[in-house]
Amino acid sequence: MKFYNREKELTFLNEIEQKSVQSAQMTIITGRRRIGKTSLIVRSVIRKKNLYFFIAKKNEALLCSEFVEEIKLKLGVEIFGEMKTFKTIFAYLMELSQTTHFTLIIDEFQQFLAVNPSVYSDMQNIWDTKKDNSKINLILCGSVYSLIKRIFEQSKEPLFGRATQRLFLKEFDVNTIKEILSEQYPSYLSDDLLAFYMITGGVAKYIELLVESGAFTLNDILDTILSENSLFLDEGKNVLIDEFGKDYGNYFSILALIASSKTSRPEIESILEIPVGGYLEKLEKEFGIIQKIRPVFSKPNSRSVKYFIKDNFLNFWFRFIYKYTSAIEIGNLNYVKKIVLRDYKTYSGKLLERYFLNKLITEGDFSSIGTYWEKGNMNEIDIVAVNDLQKKMIIAEVKRQPENISISKLKEKAEGIINRFEGYQIEFAGFSLNDM
Repeated sequence: MKFYNREKELTFLNEIEQKSVQSAQMTIITGRRRIGKTSLIVRSVIRKKNLYFFIAKKNEALLCSEFVEEIKLKLGVEIFGEMKTFKTIFAYLMELSQTTHFTLIIDEFQQFLAVNPSVYSDMQNIWDTKKDNSKINLILCGSVYSLIKRIFEQSKEPLFGRATQRLFLKEFDVNTIKEILSEQYPSYLSDDLLAFYMITGGVAKYIELLVESGAFTLNDILDTILSENSLFLDEGKNVLIDEFGKDYGNYFSILALIASSKTSRPEIESILEIPVGGYLEKLEKEFGIIQKIRPVFSKPNSRSVKYFIKDNFLNFWFRFIYKYTSAIEIGNLNYVKKIVLRDYKTYSGKLLERYFLNKLITEGDFSSIGTYWEKGNMNEIDIVAVNDLQKKMIIAEVKRQPENISISKLKEKAEGIINRFEGYQIEFAGFSLNDM
C-alpha cells in the first residue's frame, strides 16, 4: 500500500534533521501501536545517513552486538574491541557525531526498562556532556504511552527536559480514510465507509491489512477480522497488556463496560462492585485510552460526566471480541459475526456521530465542538459546533437514515442553547449516511 498523508510530519522531521547539522537534536515520537511510527521515521531518513536500533527484550550484550554490526554497515567505520553495553555504544556515537552528521533511531525505546533501566541515566550523562559539540539527529520512538510519558515527563527521571522536539502521531483523519477507500475500492457505498472507519479508526496497520485482504464491505471486513488466526483477535491484548501490566483484568472489565455503553462511573461501579475512580483516572491521564466528556458549555467541575474509548478498533474489540472470548476460544467465530450483525445498526450509529464530529474538527472552523445533554440525560443533542469569532453555531442530529431525523424535535431540545446564545446565527442540521 502506498504512503498516505504524512506530509506535515515528514516536513517536521526534515526540519529537525536540518537543524541537527548544526546542533544535536533529541526528538521523541509516540503514538499507539500500529499507527505507522516506524514507517514514517524510516521514510524521513531515506537517502540520509542513519542507524536504526530496535530494542528487543533480550540480553544487553546481544543487542549491542547487533548495534555494532549496524554501525559498521551503515557508517562504514571500523570498531576495535568489544562493546557490550549500550552506554559504551552511545558514548562512541556521540563522540563520532562531533565530526560525522547522522540520524540515530532507537525504536521501542521504553523497552530498555526491561533490558537495563540504568541506560536512561547513562544516556543523560553522556548527552549532557557531549551534545554541545554533537551533530546527531537522535530520534527516540515508543509505543507504550504510559512508559514513554514517564521516561520523559516525570521530573525525577534522568531524561526529563532533555528532548528538543516531540511528535505524537495520530490516526489518519476521515478525509484520508475516504481517499484510501476511493483509490482502493472506487465503488464503495456510505455504509462501506462507515464500517471501514468503525474498524480501523484511521490506524495505518489495520487499513493496510484490510486493503491487502480486499476487505472493503462490512461482510468482508468481518470475515477478515473474525477468521481463524486473524491478527485482530488478540490485538486488544497485544496493544494494552504492556500498558496495564498485572492489573489488566480490572482495566479490561472497565473498558468492556464502556464499550457496551455503560459510560458513567456509577453505572460501572454498580456492575463491578468496586471503586473505579482511580482506574478511570489512569485510563484517561496516564494511558490516554479513554476520554472524559461533559456536555458542551458545562463547567469544568460539572459532575455530569461520561467516558468513551478514543480508539475505534479498541472500542470494537472490547464490545465484540473480548466480550465473546469464550465463543472465540472454541472457534465459533460465525456466532460472533452474527452478534455483530445483529447489533450493527445501533453500534454503528454511535460511530457515525463520532465520524461527523471528527469531520467538523478537521474542517478547523470552530472554537468548540461537543455533545450536549441536560440533567438526567434529557435533551441529548449529538453535535454542537460553535464559532465564537463569527457568532455561528451548528446544532446537529445524526442518524443512519435521513428519514429518522426530525429538525423540529431538534429545535425543541435545543431551546436551552438558543436562549443562552442570543445573537448567534444557528444552523440546524441532520447528518446521515447520505452525507458521508
